[in-house]
Amino acid sequence: MSGHSKWATIKRKKAKVDAQRGKVFTRLAREIIVAARQGGGDPDGNIRLKTAIQKAKEANIPNDNIMRAIQRGSGEQGGSSLEEIIYEGYGPGGVAVMIEIMTDNRNRTAGEIRHIFTKNGGNLGETGCVAWMFQETGLIVIEKEDNPQDEDDLMLLAIECGADDFKVEEESYEIVCKPGETQRVKDSLENEGIVVALSEVTMIPQSTVNLESKEADQMLRLMDALEEHDDVQNAYANFEIED
Repeated sequence: MSGHSKWATIKRKKAKVDAQRGKVFTRLAREIIVAARQGGGDPDGNIRLKTAIQKAKEANIPNDNIMRAIQRGSGEQGGSSLEEIIYEGYGPGGVAVMIEIMTDNRNRTAGEIRHIFTKNGGNLGETGCVAWMFQETGLIVIEKEDNPQDEDDLMLLAIECGADDFKVEEESYEIVCKPGETQRVKDSLENEGIVVALSEVTMIPQSTVNLESKEADQMLRLMDALEEHDDVQNAYANFEIED
């Protein structure tokens, strides 16, 4: 099982717990703020903002909170000091790790992320050291239990809706598409009655590293620690582990 698929599955199972702790809101609010700052506060003309708002609504974030985040990002409620940074490094066994950060204190965050890597058998690297191993991709996940349709029929439907690839995992289907087509493909699937569990633009590794026993445990702890950090929006890695 690929590192992305396994970690995406873990994150989906943790989503309700994270929501209770407020972490989902914090991350989505930051995404809304930055999206509004960069592309304006009108979601009809700002795809990134439109996607962030939709995710916020799916997470049951109140509309008032969403509007405040948009206003903050567009300057209606004071400026936002958040900046986006990409950190890159290596995990146990030489696994490539790329992290999307939003922070108001670059120096503090860099020190904390470096500590997380060191504590969990990895090390923070230089800019560009692993980015070339990942490709930006649209990803849509469909849970099998929510969609009893025949696998072949679902694959054909996905292709008709604009999918570039269709992968079968143990408990789900993964539909891969061009980043800019993600929302359109998702909407097309839902218009056909398909229940979508996850829709996002993500970074897919072009090659993977197999991990076992101790290194696999260390890698999962590293990913978990990165995801728990308040300034981390997304963490990607190219590991494979057995179930």
